[in-house]
Amino acid sequence: MHSPFVISQTDPRPLYQQVKDQLRHRVAVGELKAGDEIPSIRQLAADIRVSVITIKRAYLELEHEGVIQTRQGRGSFVADNVRLGDSLKEQELTGHLRAALQSAALLHLTEDQLIERLREVRREDSQGSS
Repeated sequence: MHSPFVISQTDPRPLYQQVKDQLRHRVAVGELKAGDEIPSIRQLAADIRVSVITIKRAYLELEHEGVIQTRQGRGSFVADNVRLGDSLKEQELTGHLRAALQSAALLHLTEDQLIERLREVRREDSQGSS
């Protein structure tokens, strides 16, 4: 794994959900690709100092969703499903858009103001990369 897992006791999400979300994110952004091995349950639990049960639950849910697969005696790997990446990318984008909507609501921005702000950011980014 390139970057360490960050587990926060102040995050309202359960610990297993934090682990699950971070693994899903790494697959969605291509940090982990189909066939890549992920840490063993015991190793990851030791690395981030949570119980084996926490990691086992995260892995089990990811396996049920088709994100990872466990091969008896060999370990856990990112699933070989080629369409999985696009699905996870869509889910990742949706999460970011929801966060933007929540931020806009806190700032009392209308939907039109949020859309205009997004256009401004895109213009700034395209000018900066020219």
